[in-house]
Amino acid sequence: MRNVVRELVGKVLEECMADGTLQSGQLPAIVIETPAHAEHGDFATNVAMQLAKGERKAPRAVAEALMPRLAAADLFVRVEIAGPGFINFHLKDDAWRRTLLPLDAAGSDYGKSQSGAGKKAQVEFVSANPTGPLHIGHGRGAAIGDTICRLLAATGWDVTREFYYNDAGQQISNLALSVQARCLGIEPDDPRWPTDGYQGDYIRDVARSYLARETVDADDQHVTADGDPQELDAIRRFAVACLRREQDQDLTAFDVHFDVYSLESELYSTGKVEGVVQRLIAKGHTYEQDGALWLRTTDFGDDKDRVMRKADGGYTYFVPDVAYHLGKWERGFSRVINEQGADHHSTITRVRAGLQALDAGIPQGWPEYVLHQMVTVMRGGEEVKISKRAGSYVTLRDLIDEVGRDATRYFFVMRKPDSQLVFDIDLAKQQTLDNPVYYVQYAHARICSIFENAAEKGYALPEAEKVDLSRLSTSEEMAILKLLDQFPETVEGSAQNFEPHRITYYLQELAGQFHTFYNKNRVITEDSELTIARLFLLHCIRQTLRNALTILGISAPEKM
Repeated sequence: MRNVVRELVGKVLEECMADGTLQSGQLPAIVIETPAHAEHGDFATNVAMQLAKGERKAPRAVAEALMPRLAAADLFVRVEIAGPGFINFHLKDDAWRRTLLPLDAAGSDYGKSQSGAGKKAQVEFVSANPTGPLHIGHGRGAAIGDTICRLLAATGWDVTREFYYNDAGQQISNLALSVQARCLGIEPDDPRWPTDGYQGDYIRDVARSYLARETVDADDQHVTADGDPQELDAIRRFAVACLRREQDQDLTAFDVHFDVYSLESELYSTGKVEGVVQRLIAKGHTYEQDGALWLRTTDFGDDKDRVMRKADGGYTYFVPDVAYHLGKWERGFSRVINEQGADHHSTITRVRAGLQALDAGIPQGWPEYVLHQMVTVMRGGEEVKISKRAGSYVTLRDLIDEVGRDATRYFFVMRKPDSQLVFDIDLAKQQTLDNPVYYVQYAHARICSIFENAAEKGYALPEAEKVDLSRLSTSEEMAILKLLDQFPETVEGSAQNFEPHRITYYLQELAGQFHTFYNKNRVITEDSELTIARLFLLHCIRQTLRNALTILGISAPEKM
């Protein structure tokens, strides 16, 4: 409805320009807002104030010139001028009722748009090195990243989901040494246990599988164990594949899937890291100092220059990141979003600086970042810090097994990513209306139950053309109509700003409006026309609840 009002205002402005009522000839960007107070109308615009300078008139005078055409529109009960020149619109109830018709026609596509116009977007998320089970931080990143992908797809983007990880490096060496120690019967309390070795029970599991010469099939790794505890490189390959398989299993249980897996080691083996370094040298953005190679990142907004190649010949960690993101640009992604933990904040400026220094035509501010804060898990009022299997932290699988996929996903995205999250296990397990995901899913299940009851009384799902929408007139019904109309712009705003929590806020409000309506109004009444109208309204609520839950990757149960 906001778009309908915006188009109408635009049409009126064009007509007024054409007939000389307005003379500046410059059409402003039309902003349609929702007033803070309901008595000020359904929508408002400051367009008269924007035009005033060009028209050389007071804003109220400009507004008065627009009023005859605006007031004549069939949409409004009244149009009024407020304050210094705001124009407030009070819509007819019938205008709101008619919004149910396109909702019904769109069905499962309601809320979707083509604003992305099929352009290519890539979202990198989770990207956990295969050194242990996924922890709750990875879980929050998985839920946020996957929902961002779903939001972008819902708004017309061609989305690629990517998982990037390191299969070499010091952490992987520590992993291999830890598994080797287990293969040799060495325990963590033994002085021979490797420094910085991984001590979780999962290391014992990997060692046992390696000695049994098992074959591991992960999404991007396929390895058969050598079985020789002295073959450290074979142990490394098997351990990486084993833990990648575990990650895949956890993510599958979380309904998260990827299109592409990228390895940091390949950036070195294919010469891409060295190629980027030579390109930066050729562009004149580097210098030698203290035996190291430096990049002048201060030329691109960094607070100090950064070492690229250390005196010992090794590259610092942001150099492969620059090479990796250059590859993303060369693959044709017009938009790249990295969903990562807040500890990656320090890398943003230097990666962007490196990309700018390549002079490859990459826009400033590319790629985009979504950084999520820490998760604290609580049970019984106390923080839960460790997992029996991982040994030192709470795993994603712990939460999925204890509270279920739906509750885990919902809780992970119901706060803004950059805010810290407290995950209350006791609340997530409650089957009461205090549990936010139960509250929403129960609204959907309750509507399904109403339709079952209606069918027993001879009422089928009503067809739009057979519904007398004028029978929807209570304040609760009008509030629901207005809220249903907001869903498409909620999806659009969530996608544009990478804010999945907006969908959870919307769901809470819609479920709350439905529960309020249901507690005050009978749906199946002795008045068949009223019954049919209310069933149609409930059908539209149910469809919108289902569409919003689908975007979050959460089920819409018919019974609870």
